[in-house]
Amino acid sequence: MKPELDIYGVFIPTLAGLALVAFLINTMMRKVLDRIGFYSLVWHRPLFDIAMLVCILAGVVFAADKVTLQ
Repeated sequence: MKPELDIYGVFIPTLAGLALVAFLINTMMRKVLDRIGFYSLVWHRPLFDIAMLVCILAGVVFAADKVTLQ
């Protein structure tokens, strides 16, 4: 994985870009889970949301690393 992304001369840390992707995926998943009523089963919603974001970020970083290795 490259340490930074060059977007028209502006260097952005790769992790920041991947965190933005994970945040967008997390936002969509939160809307879906709220719509189907999943949060009625969750004890502490903010804690669950941050844990879900960390898991999604780990998956995005792993997937991005696998793509760059091949």
